[in-house]
Amino acid sequence: MAFLGNIIWFIFGGFISGLGYIIGGLTICLTIIGIPFGIQAIKLGFATMTPFGKENVVSPDSSNLLTMIFNVIWVILFGWEIAVSHLVHGLILAITIIGIPFAKQHFKLIPIALLPFGREFRDIE
Repeated sequence: MAFLGNIIWFIFGGFISGLGYIIGGLTICLTIIGIPFGIQAIKLGFATMTPFGKENVVSPDSSNLLTMIFNVIWVILFGWEIAVSHLVHGLILAITIIGIPFAKQHFKLIPIALLPFGREFRDIE
């Protein structure tokens, strides 16, 4: 089911969304200061391309002071807009029965879009 969901997701917007995050991340990486934020945007892009069959996991080093500082900067500059975008798209998709599984994937992407430092998006075991 995850494979079929990922194919449908990828065709109907996952590729374009993920590509946008990756291009944005590469653009942010042009500055030395922006490299950590660009890497997180690229990570979010790959997570957005195929979210079915994956889970959001908090890393053991997520309580690090530097991680928290980077998350605060991310939320202020990028994160809240991305999280609101996933929330709005998820609410729109949840209107129909067919869209509910896809809405769940948008809701699953909100935490990693809001606070990407100290989180991983990996396969469900």
